[in-house]
Amino acid sequence: MKRFVPLIAIAVVAGAAAVATARHVIPVDTVSEAVKSEIRAVTGLDPVLRGPVSMSVFPARTMTFSDVALGEEAAGEPAVAVERLIANLRLLPLLVGRIEISDITLVKPRIAVEIGPDGHTNWSPLVDTLARALQPNADHTDRVLSFSEIRINDGVIAIRDPARELAETLEGVELSLAWPSIAKSFAATGHFVWHDETVEASLGIADFPMALAGRTSGLKFRFNAGPLKGGFDGTMSYEPSLKVDGTLAADAASLRAALRWTGDTNLPEGGLGRFALKATAAVNAGTIALSNLNAEFDGNVAEGVITYATTGRRLLQGTLAVEKLDLTPYVSTIRLVADNTREWDRNPIVLGWFSGWDADLRLSAARVRFANAQLGRTAVAATMRAGRLVVTVGESQSFGGVIMGNIALAKTETGADFKTQMQFADIDLEKVMTELFRIRRMEGTGNISLEMESTGPNVHELARNLNGSAQISAKDGALTGVNVEQLLRRLSQRPLSGSGDFRNGRTPFDKLNIALQIVQGTATIEDVRLDGPNVKLGLTGTTSIPAREFDLAGTASLTNAAADAGVAFELPFVVQGPWDDPVMLPDAQTLIKRSVPAAPLLDAVRDRKARDAIESSIRRLTGPTLDRNPR
Repeated sequence: MKRFVPLIAIAVVAGAAAVATARHVIPVDTVSEAVKSEIRAVTGLDPVLRGPVSMSVFPARTMTFSDVALGEEAAGEPAVAVERLIANLRLLPLLVGRIEISDITLVKPRIAVEIGPDGHTNWSPLVDTLARALQPNADHTDRVLSFSEIRINDGVIAIRDPARELAETLEGVELSLAWPSIAKSFAATGHFVWHDETVEASLGIADFPMALAGRTSGLKFRFNAGPLKGGFDGTMSYEPSLKVDGTLAADAASLRAALRWTGDTNLPEGGLGRFALKATAAVNAGTIALSNLNAEFDGNVAEGVITYATTGRRLLQGTLAVEKLDLTPYVSTIRLVADNTREWDRNPIVLGWFSGWDADLRLSAARVRFANAQLGRTAVAATMRAGRLVVTVGESQSFGGVIMGNIALAKTETGADFKTQMQFADIDLEKVMTELFRIRRMEGTGNISLEMESTGPNVHELARNLNGSAQISAKDGALTGVNVEQLLRRLSQRPLSGSGDFRNGRTPFDKLNIALQIVQGTATIEDVRLDGPNVKLGLTGTTSIPAREFDLAGTASLTNAAADAGVAFELPFVVQGPWDDPVMLPDAQTLIKRSVPAAPLLDAVRDRKARDAIESSIRRLTGPTLDRNPR
């Protein structure tokens, strides 16, 4: 081994001497022109040298160009502006006086991509030139002769589309481009920084010359950023227009974080958590179509098709099917009633995310969870047009019956505009009232019809400005939390004995009809009729929706069959107080008249003040005191 060491040393010295000799034999200008010619042949870009040129042959054989511009100018700057371009030369060709480049490094380049109104870019002519150079039958002067790698160090890629007011910048670009000097394929791997996140990316094109010519070629793409990662495997072409087909996959721990990273800051509150997607993707003429879609949103798994238009106004269309749809994450932030109060919420309604896009979606689900409500098989259509969202329930088989109707919510300058028309047919009233309206006051089977509209900056103002109507018809049920029959029986026998604890019972009915007309937040009872086996009840009055209070008056009566001795007993009463704890008070004068000892008092007392004092005392005896200023 030792005898070979001197030979190796002699070879190294001889090589270094030969390289040094070549530097003097081959002028720098000649090397410079040769390098420029080869760069032009390989990339299709014509280098413009605007700074000094230097050459080094030992220990590395490099040609360094300072301040280099490549490609035609667009918007006042060249396609590529490079602080330093370093060409590494091959050793053996250099020894015989021939210039061949092994690889090129672009140090701090700025790559400008300008997109025109017709979709073409300032790179379109350069791509055409490169496509001709890479053709197998290209002339010798145009063919790729040498290097197969281009490295980009600390680069910047600036993309501008004035027509769509788009301006994006990729910074800290570190890429290695495997150029097709021998094989047909092209590959790029590395990383860059976009929106303050480092993106690891790789791109592979199976047949680069065919791709440059606009014909079909295999395409693979992978990326991994902080909030989002994904990949594509398929084919691409761009003649006569861009067309991409293949399999797309993506996932994110938080869809909200991923959308904010991509620049979408107007997002709804609630939901947009775990996200995963896999689909067959097709891109054609600015439209992205996803078929055989399998997507997961906040634990909901959907299948179907979706299309998204990227040109002009953004439009999302699709048809999706879900086995179990949980809407709780999306409605959990909606507050109708302020925390720890009995008042409607006064926080502003924010609908900024309604702007800038349109949608037309069809959704079917075997089961739907909506806050505390459980719905059955449901078909829903949602459309967004010009800042107005309309959700149409085609049919929901829920609560033992069917729900149909629509809800519309539109963004206004001052807040929101709300409209709804809903029909509930043959439903379980107890479940509907409890799960949807949080009211536990009714049992039975019936129908509900709602038609309402309002506008305002918050829920409280929506309640104040509410207009519309509501109708309820029920059968074979009961009013819960009140036992009218027990009250009437006690008062018919002992009018001044007190009302007792009757509010924990129930009042059965055969039929119940309720009709309300709502004007500016005040609901006026047009008709309330309850017909039961032992009790009949009628009611009139109003209820304030903003204040959430009752102010009602009615008459309750025992039927002839239920009354003692077959004599019907009628008792006027009032219902007043907050919705969640109203007070029912019987009419004092009626009770006095029914009482044998007390009835003469009404005739004996002619003074109004005295009469009112007696009535007040009787009220205290027969029922709880009403707090007329409930908190």
